[in-house]
Amino acid sequence: MKYPLFFLLIMLSGCEKLLPTAPLQQFLHVANGSYAAAISDDAQYAVVSSIEDGIAFWDLNNNALLYQWQHQADTDNYVFSMAISHDNSYALTADQHTFALWRVADGKNSGFWQLDAATVRDVAVSNNGAHLLIGKSNGGVQHITLESGRRLEFLGHTERINSVAMSPNGRYALTGGNDYKANLWDTKSAQIIYSFSHPSRVTKVALDPEGRYAFTADSQDLAQIWDIKTGERISQLQFSARQQIFSAVRFSADGRYLATGAPSRKLAIWDVQTGKELQQWRVSVKTNSRPASAVVHAVAFLSNSQLISESSSGIAEVWEFTNESN
Repeated sequence: MKYPLFFLLIMLSGCEKLLPTAPLQQFLHVANGSYAAAISDDAQYAVVSSIEDGIAFWDLNNNALLYQWQHQADTDNYVFSMAISHDNSYALTADQHTFALWRVADGKNSGFWQLDAATVRDVAVSNNGAHLLIGKSNGGVQHITLESGRRLEFLGHTERINSVAMSPNGRYALTGGNDYKANLWDTKSAQIIYSFSHPSRVTKVALDPEGRYAFTADSQDLAQIWDIKTGERISQLQFSARQQIFSAVRFSADGRYLATGAPSRKLAIWDVQTGKELQQWRVSVKTNSRPASAVVHAVAFLSNSQLISESSSGIAEVWEFTNESN
């Protein structure tokens, strides 16, 4: 179950001391908090899941609610994993046993599927909704090509999958799991290109849409950035905490920065080449929250000097950072 870990991570966050810095702007998206959220690569859209509003799709440029979706009528919403394609054409949403594809242009559903075995752990969707990637609790990863109906089952992991990412064209996948591995693999052949080992469970992976970098992080204190053309490590994120979990990751378009979010309210920006932390913030908590914490669900670069985050507080927040090239 994901939720016990969710609450444990909130409790672990209590010891961290960060200097408070106010966001430039705040937008309330869910009054009573959210389960999960995803932001598009260009920070134009966000999709937020909550009991209160189901699955809500937001235009962040105008802070306008565009669509409200649900997997099943007359039941509580438990969608906990979502993704938006790099070209903003489709959104993919998943609960434990089902996943659905939605067209951004008109909000209509393009498909609904159910897993017969195992449960969904994480999802990704390619441009034009052409390929879906489903990480599962039994260690399998399913790559689906909708036009042909081809379903490729990647069996390169031996234990539960925790995080998945896919290149915009759907050709490459990065998957991490409880077997202490992150695998970069070819979705045509299912052959592993690189396997990145960690000393504990791999809890978060991310791919740079420009095809330069991969990010892998484990459940303890190792977070690394890789050159996916050579398989060589570029940097290791530098932090002193004995445990640092990441719940959101995004590379900047120019490849200089990495933005991360954590279950401890911490939002940070890092230098990709050195792994040095450049700035950090704490996202807001909802009123009367006990404990007073929040999980950063998603982060994206709004411009070359601003980030936008979505957190479990139900609030989208805009943050300013110092870009040395400005």
